[in-house]
Amino acid sequence: MKKFERVAMNKDNPKWEYAIQRTEEMYNPIYNIEEVKTMRTEFDRDYTRIINCNAYKRLKHKTQVFFAPKNDHICTRIEHVNLVDSISNTIANYLGLNSELTKAIAVTHDIGHSPFGHQGEKILSTILERECGTKFFHSNNGLHYVDNLELLRDVAGQKRNLNLTYAVRDGILAHSGNPRVLGQKPREDFVDLKKFNEPNKYAPYTWEACVVKIADNISYLGRDLEDAKEMKIITDRDINNIDKSIENIRLNNSSIIGYLTGDLCKNSTLEEGLKFSDEAYETMEKIKKFNYDKIYKNDKIQPTVRYFTVVMNEIFYTLRQEYNGTGTIKNIKKLKRYYPVLSQEFSTWLETYSNCDDRDEEKYFNKVIYDLNDVKEYSKAIIDYMSGMTDQYIVRTYNEIISF
Repeated sequence: MKKFERVAMNKDNPKWEYAIQRTEEMYNPIYNIEEVKTMRTEFDRDYTRIINCNAYKRLKHKTQVFFAPKNDHICTRIEHVNLVDSISNTIANYLGLNSELTKAIAVTHDIGHSPFGHQGEKILSTILERECGTKFFHSNNGLHYVDNLELLRDVAGQKRNLNLTYAVRDGILAHSGNPRVLGQKPREDFVDLKKFNEPNKYAPYTWEACVVKIADNISYLGRDLEDAKEMKIITDRDINNIDKSIENIRLNNSSIIGYLTGDLCKNSTLEEGLKFSDEAYETMEKIKKFNYDKIYKNDKIQPTVRYFTVVMNEIFYTLRQEYNGTGTIKNIKKLKRYYPVLSQEFSTWLETYSNCDDRDEEKYFNKVIYDLNDVKEYSKAIIDYMSGMTDQYIVRTYNEIISF
């Protein structure tokens, strides 16, 4: 038996019934074929829903670290997600955990990311705090998207919410933040996920989600180094300076992933949790500090941050000033004269998710989540709309606003 096999999230696990809970009843397939009903597991069903939803598809055009690179080989958000999927699947398989649950969490963990990467997240948080008194976290936004905003057509052709399992939804929320230094373990309590109002407040509910949390921390270290070198943000000399203090590996993506993944698998136990050796943890922290000091805070990146701030604030202001209660959508449609794409897309957004005057109840079967009688909820609708945009789309939207 593998080291963690007896705690894998399967039917023998005492947490199983909680882990597979969904917020709504599953619809029944229209095909009366037993194989159709049983050929997929609960978590495989989640995985399929995720990779077919639009928010997942848009990740390929969202910033990981570098905005709008002309080099096609620079990492985007979707490639980062794929790296996390690969690393976490390797770890889960070696330890004997549920690889289907691990994959479902891994491909979903960053689905709530805004355009412009973490810088875009900070800008949206500033706007949201100013307008609504709350902060924007991509992990919470990810849960909000899969619970309320992402829609897929059911077997009858009607658009419905994704309705994912508790274990996957928990994994989205709990992936943010650094893993526990002394060993990452899951929590025992079945917690209302609405209580996750900030990153790292609770440990994940499953060992599989703990694996994804750690794989997320492993995945970007070497890839960001290689991308920064390709973009001429750092040089070989810079990397060699770290190499002098790290004797156990060469500083490239493959070596870093292989070393940290192997060390984690070797040193993790059920008693102490998922953990690195002291040497590996120190190595990881040295690389992480270098990346923050030399890459993420690099002067070359700062002009793009100022540009992102202008773009996001201008789009928010343009839509916010049209507020008029449940009649707001009429004002938005009047913008068609000047901003035809923005007017059409945002009015459709409000028709889909709010209690606006024009909502067609026979057309939309998803939840109503915005009460347009409340200006704060309207502001949140704008933030949600913007957070789902790709880098390319939000720039095109801004250009439509400023162009004549």
